[in-house]
Amino acid sequence: MIKIEEPLKTDVLILGSGIAGLRCALEVARCGLDVIIATKDFPRESNTLYAQGGIAAAVDPDDSPKNHFEDTITAGGGICNEKAVRALVQDGPKRIKELISYGANFDRISGELHLTKEGAHRLNRILHSGDYTGKEIERVLMLKMVSITNIKPLPFMMGIKLWIEDDRCVGAFLLDVEAESILPIKCRAVMLATGGAGRVFQESTNPSIATGDGMVIALEAGLKMANLEFVQFHPTALHLKDAPRFLLSESMRGEGAYLRNLNGERFMAKYDDRMELASRDIVARAIVKELKVTKAPHVFLDLRHLDSDFIRKRFPTIYATCLSYGLDITKEMIPVHPAAHYIMGGVKTDTYGRTSLKGVYAAGEVACTGVHGANRLASNSLLEGLVFGYRAGRAIVKDYLPLSKKSPVVLDTSFNEVEIKIVNELRRQIATLMWQACGIVRNGSELENLFLELLNIEAIFGKEPFERRRRETWNMIQLGKAIAQCAIYRTESRGAHFREDFPFKDDLRWKRETIFVKKGKEYNFIKEEKDKLL
Repeated sequence: MIKIEEPLKTDVLILGSGIAGLRCALEVARCGLDVIIATKDFPRESNTLYAQGGIAAAVDPDDSPKNHFEDTITAGGGICNEKAVRALVQDGPKRIKELISYGANFDRISGELHLTKEGAHRLNRILHSGDYTGKEIERVLMLKMVSITNIKPLPFMMGIKLWIEDDRCVGAFLLDVEAESILPIKCRAVMLATGGAGRVFQESTNPSIATGDGMVIALEAGLKMANLEFVQFHPTALHLKDAPRFLLSESMRGEGAYLRNLNGERFMAKYDDRMELASRDIVARAIVKELKVTKAPHVFLDLRHLDSDFIRKRFPTIYATCLSYGLDITKEMIPVHPAAHYIMGGVKTDTYGRTSLKGVYAAGEVACTGVHGANRLASNSLLEGLVFGYRAGRAIVKDYLPLSKKSPVVLDTSFNEVEIKIVNELRRQIATLMWQACGIVRNGSELENLFLELLNIEAIFGKEPFERRRRETWNMIQLGKAIAQCAIYRTESRGAHFREDFPFKDDLRWKRETIFVKKGKEYNFIKEEKDKLL
């Protein structure tokens, strides 16, 4: 049994310190509320930190929120929540100006913001800081945060469960990763900003922390979830033996890089008139088809025709990383392969981050605002975290729920301590199974088998564990099962979800979100009108 500590009290508990969590914290703290930001690792470690390409917003005089809206809707495959998209594109420029006022250094030419273009955008509207935009935004928000006394960081504290009383969340339970004890925190609101879950897949651009923890917290508490089958596979991850699947930003193609197959041929014209700048789902599937035809392990990204000084200056991190593996991208083609990158689905929210459980809010990749629909438009993710992190903060202040006066519920913290060597092997198995059966191309029978395999792995644990590595692996199982169930449920192909046994879009039956609630072992799917939020 693990020791349970005496509860702490605060106004707002934020799980996660990426762009959404930090922007929410700044907003609620500005209004006088006390905030705890809990992270299972160092506060700076988040998906935001690794975001390369940029942040999209209609800040150019020749652009408009209307254009940005239309591009987002087109990329989303017909199931974007239009109300949420309007909030994103209309609020976006304001939030960008705010970031600049905080000191964000976006690249400029002759004093003017340098805007680049990425797949499925009609205009250049991507602001960037070299190829480390997320790192720059994280730096600025962290710098802003450290000067605010009513924000308290709590590192190495992993959120594991919501504290619920009378159909309302009144706090959460945190696993103290270092002390291996459980800390209950009583609060007016819990904000889920834990990021994504790319590590559920064998091939992933995400850091090791991205195991879907916040999604599983919501899933197991019976909150409404949406669109988990829509997993975006980034077309271009570095594909070298013994090298991590390092992201090669879409902005490389935006600046003119070509995709070539094993024979040196540019192949994207066969699949889409936009060629390398087609939406990510189209490019990823095109690469998979080329690999099948040529029987090659990867295709190539070619920048050799671009100015070498421009490449080094525009993509300093990518240039240095590739060079560390003996690859000079100014002279050599880069071997690339698709990898899991972003989950469009998550905890269902309204346009102010409210979830289906009173007292719980969510923003960023853990949430499903409906902005991305079936396929995220490039560089909309950082903007979504910024806009809806702010909006969730406004909602928390407005709602100002009372603090509970009760003691926390008693948790059964006994668990089967599976040997860590076995846990690590199971973790690899889960990611391999998910990649093979629930990757870029899917079919019903393999998805059914995947679900059964995950049940078998779950049985080895027996019950939920209370130790970080084991808990992350448990979370991968729970989220993997939910993704598989959603992929089985949607018997069509749309956006990032492609079923070879149902290869066509079916608007009559499926032009809607996939919404479900987990109760016990059952996944109860709910049919709602497309634009109905909760």
